[in-house]
Amino acid sequence: MQFGRYYEEFEVGAVYKHWPGKTITEYDDHLFCLLTMNHHPLHLDANYAEQTTEFKRNVVVGNYVYSLLLGMSVPDVSGKAIANLEVESLKHVKPVFHGDTIYGESEVLDKIESRSRDDRGIVQVETRGYNQEGTLVCIYRRKVMVPKRSYGDARGGEQPGRPVPSGS
Repeated sequence: MQFGRYYEEFEVGAVYKHWPGKTITEYDDHLFCLLTMNHHPLHLDANYAEQTTEFKRNVVVGNYVYSLLLGMSVPDVSGKAIANLEVESLKHVKPVFHGDTIYGESEVLDKIESRSRDDRGIVQVETRGYNQEGTLVCIYRRKVMVPKRSYGDARGGEQPGRPVPSGS
């Protein structure tokens, strides 16, 4: 199974539909909040959310939704990346709640060859996240430095660093 793409394999306008989706549990959201020290009651305190917000329930922390979409895109976009260069924009369009299932897709917006090294290029993608109802919940653009096939071939091909089983 392919993991990431070489520069030559990206085509401007191509859309990669990331699979599978992920249903976000309360545990997922709370663990992410605790790991990142985001203790806002909107994400952790059900009573607070019910009493003080228009949604009347906890909202999943946006950075988890972004991180989930980023992770979903790795096999299709950045699995061979040399570097993630920048996130140009990030917008949380609609709230996400515990029990929502997130699906993602990435569109190739642009690609340019590196001016300093001939074995790589920069690919710009826009990743969009949708909930189970097809509602757009998150959208962001990023630039990724990806190798050309010559870079991969010089470093072990499709699975660089993978050991060869010994005869024992």
